[in-house]
Formats: sequence, structure tokens, C-alpha cells
Amino acid sequence: MTGLSRRNLIGLAGATAALAAAPRALAAKEGFFMRTHLPIGLQLYTLGPDLAADFDTMLSLVAKAGYKTVELPSYLGRTPKELKAAFDKAGLACTSTHAQGRPAGKDPSLADIDRLAADAHLLGIKSVVLPMFPIPAHVDMKPQPGDDRRSVMGRIAAQMTLDDWQATADLLNTAGAALKKAGLRLGYHNHNVEFAPVGGTNGLDYLLKNTDPAVVHFEMDAGWVVAGGHDPFALLKAHPNRFRQMHVKDVKATTKPNFAFQMDPTEVGSGSIDWKKLLPAAYAAGVRDFFVEQEAPFEKPRIEAARISCEYLNKLVA
Repeated sequence: MTGLSRRNLIGLAGATAALAAAPRALAAKEGFFMRTHLPIGLQLYTLGPDLAADFDTMLSLVAKAGYKTVELPSYLGRTPKELKAAFDKAGLACTSTHAQGRPAGKDPSLADIDRLAADAHLLGIKSVVLPMFPIPAHVDMKPQPGDDRRSVMGRIAAQMTLDDWQATADLLNTAGAALKKAGLRLGYHNHNVEFAPVGGTNGLDYLLKNTDPAVVHFEMDAGWVVAGGHDPFALLKAHPNRFRQMHVKDVKATTKPNFAFQMDPTEVGSGSIDWKKLLPAAYAAGVRDFFVEQEAPFEKPRIEAARISCEYLNKLVA
């Protein structure tokens, strides 16, 4: 040590510090999903009629595009065993499913917890998500001249009351407690209808405040948050650990705030949402399941749009 000069000591200390900082520098250059060791998922609703036309081929293309997990919008006319076989064949894991609040068709709803739980365990599903509030009986759904989806949903939003939102909160709390006993999690997925003003608040804020965090989480649809005129960053900051899942959905800057299922959709990375900042913010707030989803109308074939979104996310350094 006697032959080690002060200059050499300083140089050695600098080299040691550089080596210690190297892993952090490399990590900073890694893609978000590589750094967090999370898979990129796809909500199969994105594929619409294309999936129904050729289920196995579409799943194969989903895997080829780079997706590792999927979320079901429904059972897509198949049995849980048929779905499981198809996912296994494609090399995809189904980790989440949407389920209606009331019986609808052949699929189990939150009114049939035992069957829903059994199916979920068969498929490997961890989270069950209520995709939308059950429409109350008092809501006027009668067709009117010139009706389209936007006008119908606008009428629904205008007729929702705090009692209606309380009924949805009660459903979530009850079903969430039952699913937790079965080893599953229950979430709620927003559209933009939930941001319509009601009683000095809005539907989403009401649900966040009146559901039990121990049994109910939320699946933020970032695109619908923006379409509802709200800021996903502010929601995440205001409600840490309430949002555990996210629909990675982008919208064009031409999207105007509304409460009636209206947006100008686009592939992830080509819209107005800053994913480089939002994904880390979501992760910091507790989100661990990310599913790409895109709404119609599509400017490209649906599977191509899904591939573009996945490619962007795989390369995203955030």
C-alpha cells in the first residue's frame, strides 16, 4: 500500500464508483417491461370478429406479435376447457377475465361465484373484472329516432344516480369478498361514463371511496380516462394501490372529452398519452397487469394494430 499514491487512490475510488453505477445505468436503458419483469398482455376484445372467425390462428399471431398474456372479454362462445387448450397451444397465459354483474348468456357472472371461481382456477386466471356497472332498471333504454351508441350511452350516464353507484359498490364489495375466499381478486374497469357529474362527485370517485380496498381493486382504462376529460396521472396519485391493472389504450389528440363512449383511437405510442411517463407512474402506484386494448374504428387490420402496439411497448425505455 505504501506505493499507492493519492492520485491512484482517487482513480481507484472513481473506478469502483463507476462499476457500482453500471448496473443502474444499464437498467435505465432497459425497456420498461424488461426492467419490471412484467409480460405485455392483450385484451382479446381488440381482435373482435377476427378472433371469432379463426380463433387458433389469431391466438398464434398474438403470441408471435410478442404478447405473453391475455385477458378475456367473455368466453367467446367456448368452454373453459376449450379456452385452456387453445391458450396452451398458442403458448399464452390467460391471467384475467371480464365477467358481467348479472347473468348474461352462458358465461358465469358475479351472481355465480362458485362456477366463476372454478373456471378461473382451470384457466389460471388471477383477476376477475366487472367491465361496466349493471344498468339500473329505471334507466330509459327505449330506442329514439337517430339513435347511435353514443346517444344511448349519453342517456345512460345522464340517468345514473348516487343510489345506482352505491348498488354497484355493494355488488363489488360482496362479490369481491366471496372471490377473495376463493383465492381470486375482483376489479372494476372504467369507461368514460363513470366521469359524468352526479351529486357533487362522479361514478368512479364514488366507487373508489365506497368499495373495500381489501377485496376490490380497479383496472384503469387509460384511454377512457382521457376521453372522459380526466388525467390518469392524477388518478393514480390520488388513489395509490387501488389500481392494480391497466388497459394500455391510446387516443388521438382529436379526442374530445365526453361521457358517452366516444374516442378517436389509435395504436399505442401514436396517440396523445405519454407512456414513457405513465407506465412507471402506474407501476409506482401498484399496477402490475398491463393489457393492450384498442377500440374501433381501426385504420389497420386489428392484429396488425396489436402487433404495432406490442412492438412499441417492447422497445419503450421508461
